[in-house]
Amino acid sequence: MDAPWRRWQGLLALLLCLFFVRSTVIDWNHVPSRSMAPTILPGDRILVNKLAFGLRLPMTTKPLFQWACPQRWDVVIFDAPNNGVLMVKRVIGLPGDTVSWHDDHLRINGVEASYQAIPESRWAPSLERDFSHNRLLRESIFRNDRAIFRHRESPGKKGSSFETVKVPKGHYLVLGDNRDNSGDYRAFGFVPESAISGRTSQVLFSLDPNNGYLPRWRYGQPL
Repeated sequence: MDAPWRRWQGLLALLLCLFFVRSTVIDWNHVPSRSMAPTILPGDRILVNKLAFGLRLPMTTKPLFQWACPQRWDVVIFDAPNNGVLMVKRVIGLPGDTVSWHDDHLRINGVEASYQAIPESRWAPSLERDFSHNRLLRESIFRNDRAIFRHRESPGKKGSSFETVKVPKGHYLVLGDNRDNSGDYRAFGFVPESAISGRTSQVLFSLDPNNGYLPRWRYGQPL
């Protein structure tokens, strides 16, 4: 008679394989916060490419091999420097860049972003329902643009703006697309490259927490 553990060896092998794949190749993460709205909404499950920048073995802090670096505007997954919590934010500043967020404008290397309001008639229904207290803006800089949220009235939070800073070598400056409601550089400073574990570029699926967690069609939504 086979030893009892042999009955489970197939299942154990499968679980180990899944653990390895999710730890080193590809993963999916649940996003509970509003910090990346309107790009990523609460209830979204995002697909994370853990091989985007290199190969990192499970339970290690440095990549075994590295073949790329995060680029400006990438949406990256990382461990927050202050508490180790897994976060998702957008890369704004690369090593050596100068960045400021002041007078409601982003500036990178002396270039100021321009802004255009997106009328509510063009909002997705879920945005109109859950984010009516915000303004939806198109932020454009370096021939690249993205939608961001700003409060209709200034939140008046201390530290919501920052003067020009230089991103140190081996670090990145990240911000949330929901600029007045995001714990990002303004909360924890620069993110070391070693803390970045992957990049996401699309929504895998989404469950709406404000509608009984019913599915909503956001599959493949680009980020």
